[in-house]
Amino acid sequence: MSLKSQFLKIYADIPLGARSEIIAVVGDEPVTWNSARVEVENNTAVAKKILNQLIEIGVLIDNEDK
Repeated sequence: MSLKSQFLKIYADIPLGARSEIIAVVGDEPVTWNSARVEVENNTAVAKKILNQLIEIGVLIDNEDK
């Protein structure tokens, strides 16, 4: 499963109230689940940074390395 698919699947299961919580910091800017979804859906450079941070903390699994 791609990182984008993994993220969107997890996002769909996040309660609405928790989607405004910070999940990553890119540069000096905090990123919430909601803003991360927009970045991931649009395949931006920021999305790659967010997904990499989520791999580092164990939220996502990078299957592409296998």
